[in-house]
Amino acid sequence: MLRNSRVPGRWLIFLLVLVRLPFSLRRCRPAAVRHVLVLHHLLLGDTLMLTSLLAKLAEQYPDAQLQMAAPKASAPLYIGHPYRIDAIAFDPRDVRTIFTLLRQPRPDVVLLPADNRHSWLARALGARWIVGFAGDHPAWKNWFVDELRPFPATPVAWPDIVATLIDGPPPAAHVTDRWPAPPHMPFTPPARPYCVLHVGASTPLKRWEPDKWRTLAAALTARGLTVTWSAGRGEETIVTACDPDRVHRSFAGALDLPQLWHLLANAALLIAPDTGVAHLGRLVGVPTVTLFGPGSATLYGGGDFWRNAHYRAVTTDPFPCRDQTRLFGRDLPWVSRCARSTAECPAPRCMQAIDTAMVEAAVDELLHRPAQPAVP
Repeated sequence: MLRNSRVPGRWLIFLLVLVRLPFSLRRCRPAAVRHVLVLHHLLLGDTLMLTSLLAKLAEQYPDAQLQMAAPKASAPLYIGHPYRIDAIAFDPRDVRTIFTLLRQPRPDVVLLPADNRHSWLARALGARWIVGFAGDHPAWKNWFVDELRPFPATPVAWPDIVATLIDGPPPAAHVTDRWPAPPHMPFTPPARPYCVLHVGASTPLKRWEPDKWRTLAAALTARGLTVTWSAGRGEETIVTACDPDRVHRSFAGALDLPQLWHLLANAALLIAPDTGVAHLGRLVGVPTVTLFGPGSATLYGGGDFWRNAHYRAVTTDPFPCRDQTRLFGRDLPWVSRCARSTAECPAPRCMQAIDTAMVEAAVDELLHRPAQPAVP
């Protein structure tokens, strides 16, 4: 019961900080870096966008042990040690995962890509140097951060921003060979060539209308692709609304992340809202079209690290209510996004502004095919 609560973990971290505090009042950057830990607890998409930081770590510290605390659901994707990273399953509500981190070698450097509250855990782990981004609130989150790095003053993609947590030139662009495919339980894939339409999202405000998905499925079928539906567990009804007659095969709720990896890796095309699955598609190398509604295509739609990806972002930009400037608790004037809840926004007008013709045009451009007339 206790391991599913944040309270025991917080007390454990607090007590360890008190024990280590007298020994860490005078701190300096370690001259030799032998062990680096990337510490966070982000959702799938944000976790995968840290790949640019992992790539840069592998380049800048070729002889160091590189570890990353990853959410339990994402950790299986890292079994093949991409970019030499050893992923450790971490959940602040599970005290056992904190003890797992405590059993690791004392880190020379801990990098905090998002929430600086994890600096308390970094100090509890005995980190010699803690680096995070400036501007996190409230101030107590930053008490144990030794080095606060600024965010850029002009628009930059998030994967390129997070790589600035360490010194050195930008990492080389991602190539799929650097990320070994994770082992998976066998499943029967669709007939090739097939495309995957992932219709689920973390919030209803990122979902596209079912009738548009249905129209798009007909258009892709006309292009000779076998349409396959995808969604997460509990999202099966979304697929039913898109395909009430069950014309196309659905994997909604049926695959774990390693299986989904292999489904995408062998697909001819992926179309998805701005979700973790869209970032997974870009990672495995499948041609990917992402629909951006409340999210920012500038922040999450590409960047220098993903410059070789077969990828297109579809969005209406600017959009009047995509007017919030917060990113991971920091206020950045150049950011343009929306993180409103369904209570604040009753209808996703930003997603409704995307029509099927825009998506079909992106598909034809991505697959280097001549444009097809819209299917009514």
